[in-house]
Amino acid sequence: MNLIVAFAGIVAGILVWWLAVRRLTTRSWEAQGTYDGRDSANLMGIEPARIGLWIFLAVVTSLFALFIAAYSIRMSPQPQQGVVLRDWRPVVEPSILWVNTALLFVSSLGMQFARNAIGRGQVGRASSGMLAGGVFAVAFLVGQLLAWRQLQAAGYYAAGNPANAFFYVLTGLHGLHLTGGLVVLCRSGARMSRPGVSPGAVRLGIELCTVYWHYLLVVWLVLFGLLLIT
Repeated sequence: MNLIVAFAGIVAGILVWWLAVRRLTTRSWEAQGTYDGRDSANLMGIEPARIGLWIFLAVVTSLFALFIAAYSIRMSPQPQQGVVLRDWRPVVEPSILWVNTALLFVSSLGMQFARNAIGRGQVGRASSGMLAGGVFAVAFLVGQLLAWRQLQAAGYYAAGNPANAFFYVLTGLHGLHLTGGLVVLCRSGARMSRPGVSPGAVRLGIELCTVYWHYLLVVWLVLFGLLLIT
């Protein structure tokens, strides 16, 4: 029942984000044939897409914070409402998680390289950085799946105990967000591959992808550290 509520919360959070971003990125001035709306949207020098990303990150941060809080509370051996929960058996983290952490770190470095390159007007080098970021991100996801397989081979199934379930939910939720980032990254890469594309036309997309990659790296470090110390 708890897992059902958790996944319902995930779906609700994603729906709220999608509606917010759709609202913020709608170019109403194009539909009306005027640029008055565009001037109003950029009144403070902030692009709607950038605002949408920060709203999304706020929603995701709240979501992960709730799961971390639930993880800490569920793990506590203290009696709650007269019931002592003693079914928590810690998961032995697969060593491949260290390799996965390094892969995600290199992926983030590749995205930062792309951001620096596009800032200098070097579209080709930016494309190479984005490609490296995407490849290492995919390698990270593959590594996470291998970690799941190792746990299952050792008998750590999601239904075995709450610690197992939280491990799969936390790592799966993070992987889901990284997969969504890869979709956006592919769209930005396709835009960059157009002949004669200017750096200014793709700069914002690369910057936002880089911020998102750095954010997911920080989130993973927090989750990994939490799993290690518990």
